[in-house]
Amino acid sequence: MPTTTWTRHHILSLADFTTTEYNAVLQTAASFQEVLSRRTKKVPTLQGQVVANLFFEPSTRTRSSFELAAKRLSADTLNFASSTSSMTKGETILDTAKTYLAMGTDIMVIRHREAGVPGAIAQEMDRLGVRVGVLNAGDGLHEHPSQALLDLFTICTLIDPNYPHLELLKDKKIAIVGDILHSRVARSNIWSLTASGAQVHLAAPPTLLPKLFADYGKDRPGKLFLHWKLEPALEDADFVMSLRLQKERMTTHLLPSLREYHQLFGLTRSKLRLCKPDVKLLHPGPVNRGVEISSDLMDDPEMSLIQTQVTSGVAVRMALLYLIGSGKV
Repeated sequence: MPTTTWTRHHILSLADFTTTEYNAVLQTAASFQEVLSRRTKKVPTLQGQVVANLFFEPSTRTRSSFELAAKRLSADTLNFASSTSSMTKGETILDTAKTYLAMGTDIMVIRHREAGVPGAIAQEMDRLGVRVGVLNAGDGLHEHPSQALLDLFTICTLIDPNYPHLELLKDKKIAIVGDILHSRVARSNIWSLTASGAQVHLAAPPTLLPKLFADYGKDRPGKLFLHWKLEPALEDADFVMSLRLQKERMTTHLLPSLREYHQLFGLTRSKLRLCKPDVKLLHPGPVNRGVEISSDLMDDPEMSLIQTQVTSGVAVRMALLYLIGSGKV
C-alpha cells in the first residue's frame, strides 16, 4: 500500500478531491482487490469498528457492496431501512443518525433522495465533537462519489492492472451518454475524469443535458464537451459510459418515447463503430435493456465492463472505509 497520510474524514463530494487522494484510493483499492482474490477474503483492518448503512432510498448494488466491503474488513455492520424504522413514527433524520451514534457507530454510509443530507449529518457529527466518518452513498441530484471512484478504478486497472493511477487517463476520450440531468453518478464522474486530464464528452437530448453542465469543466486539467447528438461524442472514444433513464425523477415530459430515445441515443454495436476499435462500455446499473444499451452489447465480455464495475465496487468501498476508519494508507 502507499504510505501517504489520509486526512479526509468525510467523503461527500469529489469536487475538491486532489490527485494525491485519487491515487491513494486507487492504489489502496488495488491492494484490497488482491485480498479479494485469495481463498480467505477477510482482513482484520476494521475489527471492532461499527459501520452503519443508513439508506433512506432503495438500493441493491451500492448497499450490498458497502455491506460486503465492511464485512471483508472485519467491521460490525448495522443496516437501516426507512420503511421499517422509527421515521415512520416521526423521528427526524438527525435523530436517527444520533441513535446510531449512541450505538457506537464509527462510520455512517448514507444514501438519501434529497441532496445535502449526508453533508448535514457530517456537520452534526462534527458539531458534536465525535470522530464519526460519513460517506455519501448518493444524495439526490448532487453526487455519488464511490460509484465514480469505482468507475475510475475499473478504467485505470484495465489500462495498468499493477499500478492504477489518475494520470493514466490523460487525453483519453470518454463519452457519458444518457440522463445526465438527473444523474448524481454523472456529476461525480465529471469531477474525477476532468481531474485526470481526460477529454469528457457528454451526450443527451437537450432536455436531459442543460447548458449549465458546461460550468463543471472549467479550470480542470481535462476538458468537458456537451453534445445534443450522439455521434460527435462517440467518434474515436476510448470508453463510453451509459446512464440509466431515471424515469422516477422526471417530473415533466422530457422524452417523446423510449423507442425514440433508443433510436437516437441508445448504444448499439453499429453506433459504437464510431469509437476506437477496442472501446469499452460502462454502466452504473441498473440497466434498462434495449433502451440505454442493446442486450447483445451488455452481455459481450469483450466490450462490456459492467460486471467488472460491480466487482471493483467491493475493493473500492473497502478502500474508502479503510481510509476513513484508519486515517492512513
